[in-house]
Amino acid sequence: MTVPNSNPATEDQQRTESSTIDNGVPHSARIYDYWLGGKDNFAADRAVAEALISAIPTLRSMAAENRRFVHRVARYLVGQAGVRQFIDVGTGIPTSPNLHEVAQQIAPATRVVYVDNDPIVLAHARALMISTEQGRSEYIHADLREPELVVNHRKLREVLDLDQPVALTIIATLMLLEDSDDPWGTIRVLMDALPSGSYVAITHPTGDFNPEAVKTAVAAAVDSGMTLVPRSRDEVARFFEGWELVEPGIVPVAAWQPDDGEPTDPHAAYYWAGVARKP
Repeated sequence: MTVPNSNPATEDQQRTESSTIDNGVPHSARIYDYWLGGKDNFAADRAVAEALISAIPTLRSMAAENRRFVHRVARYLVGQAGVRQFIDVGTGIPTSPNLHEVAQQIAPATRVVYVDNDPIVLAHARALMISTEQGRSEYIHADLREPELVVNHRKLREVLDLDQPVALTIIATLMLLEDSDDPWGTIRVLMDALPSGSYVAITHPTGDFNPEAVKTAVAAAVDSGMTLVPRSRDEVARFFEGWELVEPGIVPVAAWQPDDGEPTDPHAAYYWAGVARKP
């Protein structure tokens, strides 16, 4: 049985009631929603999504590959690593099964805190907060660029026990930060707040597999006023520094512990992926 968490008028909803959704400005969460076949997107989002598809025709399948990675990671972390707490940053618009649904199917007492900064994700937050009776799922309306606010958020501290291992998942989100934003230092604030035995899971777009196509896609995003920063394997590896990589290490997203054996073409999705444990 699943139950909605109480008090739907959360402080995040109250704090952002005056936030308006600017449907003329594309947002990454809504672009992904479009690629995944969702309906919560606007003309500006679809225009950018299609421009990127023109550069990389397989982007829809790449987005789906990221979702499959989330499901595999959740099953690994809950089923094999024994994790019972998650922070998912850059949640996006709910797409069932969500992370907490996969995790709670294995361990009903699992607790998940979702974090995103898109008002449309906030509008769908109730779907993210349907939890098992034993567990809990909550949503924080916040920005990755302010990691201290995430770590110290009242709701996160209420839902999670930061003295026990936590899995931090950041899926296809860090490309929204320029190097000048110091994405490595930004997520280190979140990682440093977690105890020994915690995990971090990251996927990140890269130009390593098809430089020209990705360069064209980046130009299309920038022309639309968006930030899109692909990074090399070495740059992605910096996010995991000091933590112990889980096998098979940093690999193409389709090749991270695949369900059905090695993929025919692991480089078909232009993302690096990795999971690491805090010693």
